[in-house]
Amino acid sequence: MTNILVCDDDKEIVDAIEIYLKQEGYQIYKAYNGEQALRMLKELNIHLLIIDIMMPKMDGIHATLKIREYSSIPIIFLSAKSEDTDKILGLNIGADDYVTKPFNPLELVARVKSNLRRYTQLGNLNVTNNALFTAGGLCIDDDTKEVTVDGEVVRLTPIEYNILLLLVKNQGKVFSIDQIYESIWNEEAIGADNTVAVHIRHIREKIEINPKEPRYLKVVWGVGYKIEKQ
Repeated sequence: MTNILVCDDDKEIVDAIEIYLKQEGYQIYKAYNGEQALRMLKELNIHLLIIDIMMPKMDGIHATLKIREYSSIPIIFLSAKSEDTDKILGLNIGADDYVTKPFNPLELVARVKSNLRRYTQLGNLNVTNNALFTAGGLCIDDDTKEVTVDGEVVRLTPIEYNILLLLVKNQGKVFSIDQIYESIWNEEAIGADNTVAVHIRHIREKIEINPKEPRYLKVVWGVGYKIEKQ
């Protein structure tokens, strides 16, 4: 069974989310601040976290920063704020998705399914593919879902991995921001520029010696991104 941890200081919101997700067959665990969520993540086998940004004791931002030190599970932020800066902040610190309050419960369920599907495809739950893709010193083993650069293992989030795999599989081909978004998120690219740009920057920081002068992940100004043929 898939285990989901829901963390929000508003117990009514947690209970409401639990009702909808239980109807989909998920096992739900509940926390009411970041410190409690961290303890439960270390004690339980959690496959996805839904966490509010503003909470007492430890907010969702600081909790996510700590979680990303040892785990790549999908993280969906909840927040009453809708400004782009908050969405970018969430993505910057390692969140995979973002839902603004008040939200449609059916949309949240859809996003949970989408993120779990990517997590499964990445191999954290099931491994189904057998393929090796290389570009110079960059290597992706799609059997073990391991990424290495010059022999050193690189830790990527599920979305980062899928973006990089898409580009490495199609070396030399330029993908627009909309094409990347629609391929990875499986939904129409509306206002996707910031979302994709943040993930691209994170990938560069992890695979490039000098992200400002990338060897692998290149930008084609006004067009999109590509992995340079080596």
